[in-house]
Amino acid sequence: MPIVNRIAAMQGDITAWRRDIHANPEVLYDVHRTAATVADKLKSFGCDEVVTGIGRTGVVGVIRGGRGNGRVIGLRADMDALPIEEFGNVPYRSTVAGKMHACGHDGHTAMLLGAAHYLAETRNFSGTAVVIFQPAEEGGAGGKAMVQDGLMERFRIEEVYGMHNYPGLSSGRIRAMLKLTPPSSAGFLHALSPQATPYPSPRPRQRRAPFGERDRRCWRT
Repeated sequence: MPIVNRIAAMQGDITAWRRDIHANPEVLYDVHRTAATVADKLKSFGCDEVVTGIGRTGVVGVIRGGRGNGRVIGLRADMDALPIEEFGNVPYRSTVAGKMHACGHDGHTAMLLGAAHYLAETRNFSGTAVVIFQPAEEGGAGGKAMVQDGLMERFRIEEVYGMHNYPGLSSGRIRAMLKLTPPSSAGFLHALSPQATPYPSPRPRQRRAPFGERDRRCWRT
């Protein structure tokens, strides 16, 4: 599938954003630098609205299409890192002791910023795109906190889509889930794409709690 030329032209910027976020990891809700960076970039892209502090440190950008009324669709990425040490030697390795973007959220955030830039620049769609940058995906239920803070009602979001890197998937392929799954303690649905993480294969991690009925009800709203 060919890449839209304008998006391909953004590769250098998106890579630089990802490496800056990777070098400055923040965990759980303490993502103040990352959230400020995201908000500043959304404003510079010309988003119609940029709102901070949703679910404590979440950021939301609103982009209205140029082809008339339509549905309100959310696109979501997570911003938080993990409380582990990085031992790599890349120039953009973590500068914060005991914290690292080991799950690819730096890539998720950078990719969604790239999408927001493109959508705000072109406006070649109907309806409204709402870009959602979530804190505390790694065990802090940041998505739930944003919903409880009125995310869905305030921006009248009808559906939310997200994606997650998947190093085990070959480059150029996307795997989509066909049913509701528990990608994290937060509860957003994901598609999976390769790379965007420093880990060459899925990392071992602590087992997550089952996706409870209360959480399912929460996300259906």
